[in-house]
Amino acid sequence: FEGANDRRKHHYVREIFEEAVELVAPFFARGNTWGNSTLDHLAYRSLRETFPQLSVEEAHILVVAAKRIYADRKGQSAATEH
Repeated sequence: FEGANDRRKHHYVREIFEEAVELVAPFFARGNTWGNSTLDHLAYRSLRETFPQLSVEEAHILVVAAKRIYADRKGQSAATEH
């Protein structure tokens, strides 16, 4: 149903998703914090510099998604270590 009543938004985010998630991966690596704070703000900055056409909302969507992906990966790797 190509194009038939496609209610999804943020098509550009879908196009760059994999590249963007890989770009921000270092900011969500285990142990990467600054004063016990996460590095989300650096992930936002990196995304906005690399993809200047991203809106604030689109950058937020990508950071939240990446954070979830890397949290899941950390959880899986911790479970396999035991």
